[in-house]
Amino acid sequence: MSEQQQGAAAAPGGRPTEPPADPRASWATWTTQSIISGPGGVTTAEVGPISGDLTVHTTWVDGEARLTVQYTGALDWYTVAGSPVPAGDEITARAIHQAMVNAVKAGRGAGAPSAPGM
Repeated sequence: MSEQQQGAAAAPGGRPTEPPADPRASWATWTTQSIISGPGGVTTAEVGPISGDLTVHTTWVDGEARLTVQYTGALDWYTVAGSPVPAGDEITARAIHQAMVNAVKAGRGAGAPSAPGM
């Protein structure tokens, strides 16, 4: 098979279909390190609350913000309770990440924030 035949699927009528959208345009990621949590820390799905010097990581993919947290410098990541959060675009996902950073600072067993405007 030629390279063109391998990469293009045929639509009805024999016309090639459009290639899939560039996946790099539909995901993003943010990490904020060394956040000292407020009393009560962050609630995780796996181990319950954690607190102390934490790192928050958000991945925006498939229309949702996936929030994880770890002890800064550790290997294990934990899912923030309430994650994933619907996020229709990258700007919304970035706002969710910042809201999570602020929630970690506040503590009180913080979970995933709601999407802005919801």
